[in-house]
Amino acid sequence: MANNPPLQIGITGGIGSGKSLITRVFSALGIPIYDADTRARWLMTHHIALRQEIEAQFGTAAYLPDGTLNRAYMAAKVFNHTDNVTRINALVHPRVGEDYAAWVLAYPHAPYLLKEAALMYESNSYQLLHYTITVYAPLELRLRRVLQRDPQRTEQGIQDIIAKQLTEEERLSKADFVIYNDESQMVLPQVLALHERFIAEVR
Repeated sequence: MANNPPLQIGITGGIGSGKSLITRVFSALGIPIYDADTRARWLMTHHIALRQEIEAQFGTAAYLPDGTLNRAYMAAKVFNHTDNVTRINALVHPRVGEDYAAWVLAYPHAPYLLKEAALMYESNSYQLLHYTITVYAPLELRLRRVLQRDPQRTEQGIQDIIAKQLTEEERLSKADFVIYNDESQMVLPQVLALHERFIAEVR
C-alpha cells in the first residue's frame, strides 16, 4: 500500500486489451497518467547510470552510434532468453520505480493518479499502489486488434508475446477492478463509475 497522497491506481492488461485507449479516457477526465513502458524506454536511453549498467551486462552494441537503444540487438538478446529477460528487468524496473516515485511528488493535489504498465503484476510494482485495474478482452479479439493496429506483426509473433505474459485468469485474480473491453458492454460507463468511486474515496 502506498503511503504518499494522492490515491495511486494501476491499470494493466494484455497486448490488444485496449488499456491505452481506456487510459486516455481517464486522461480526458483530468487524471495524470504515468506510462511506465514509455518511461522505461526513455530511461534506457537517457538515464546515464542505467545505460552504463545495460552496456556492462549486454555490451556496447546495446546502443547505436547516435546514443539511442539498439532495439533490434536487445530484442535478439532478450526476447527468447529467460535469463536475459530477468537481467534486463532487474536493471530497468528499479529505475522505473524511482522515476515513478519522483513523478508522484509532482501531483500532490491530484484527486488520484493512474500508472499504466503492461508488466505491473510481473514486476510486483502493483504492491506499491492502492488499487489495480485490469482491462479484459478475450484472446481472439486481442489478436484481431493487434493485427489491425500493427500489420507488420504476425499472429505467431503476437502469440509469442502473449505466452510470456500472465494469463487473463491470473490478471483477473490479482485485480481490484476489471474493465471489460470485450465489445459486450460500453467502456465509458465503466470508466466513469470507477472515476466517481475514486473521487468519492478521497473527498
